[in-house]
Amino acid sequence: MLKYVTKRLLGTIPTTLGILLLTFILFNVVGGSPAAVILGKNATAEAIAAFDHKWGYDQPILVQFANFVGGICRGDFGYSIENHEPVIDVLARGLGPTLSLTVPILVGGTVVALMCAMLSAAYRGRLVDRSILLVSTVLMSVNYVVFVLAGQFFLSYKAGLFPVWGYESAAYLVLPALIGILSSLGTDIRFFRTAILDELYKPYVLTAHAKHLSPTTIMTRHVLRNALIPIVTYVSLSIPWLFSGSLLLESFFGIPGLGSVSISAIHSSDMAVVRTLVVLGALLYQFVNLATDLLYAALDPRVRLAR
Repeated sequence: MLKYVTKRLLGTIPTTLGILLLTFILFNVVGGSPAAVILGKNATAEAIAAFDHKWGYDQPILVQFANFVGGICRGDFGYSIENHEPVIDVLARGLGPTLSLTVPILVGGTVVALMCAMLSAAYRGRLVDRSILLVSTVLMSVNYVVFVLAGQFFLSYKAGLFPVWGYESAAYLVLPALIGILSSLGTDIRFFRTAILDELYKPYVLTAHAKHLSPTTIMTRHVLRNALIPIVTYVSLSIPWLFSGSLLLESFFGIPGLGSVSISAIHSSDMAVVRTLVVLGALLYQFVNLATDLLYAALDPRVRLAR
């Protein structure tokens, strides 16, 4: 196990360097200096030159790249031109609101979808199964924005059950969290149901029935554990979203998370913030993949990481 983990961690080094190089090319070479956007169309050549000199855009490309990589190694992700503070402080301020919204959505949505999928698979072909499939199809057919607008209009404006805008208490997160869960529930149920049904028809399930084990025991102790491998893979792809935040939800509900930070940085051409979000998101994907592989071994003893 330790040998495999060490090998995977060493393997992230060239991938990380490739990510840093690609990000640098996109933002510093292709994108060029953001001076014209920030200073305006009427900026003089002297003002643009002073801006480039202050932020290092007039240095040779190799020097800029070396400074970029060296700063990240030191934990220095640059300076936010819009907020007039280090980028790490901007991200730290937005991380709390983002996690307080996205973690309940991921955990709550996964639990609800898994319970519905197990119920649907257990009663496959019956009224319960058909009803769940019908509801999940309807949820998949409704646009994400419709959930947001309908929730704000009927539950906030008409019924007055939830606040519409802001981040003053946990009550402000209930409605966007419910909308986030509801919008992805249909797809999750369909995928989880398929993974569970793939296991229900395997020989070990017939053996468990022959031993007169209860359906609940078969479903929870045998079928679910084997079906968790594709489910874990599916859920792990959503984990980096916990960091980047939900752009639409945070924008519609006025939550000052990383999604709002991203939109604001793009509009103001605050490239240091946008570049940092891209780099950290890519690095997070790598470590999530490693954690997922390790979890495979815990769920299925047949998996041998050393091989």
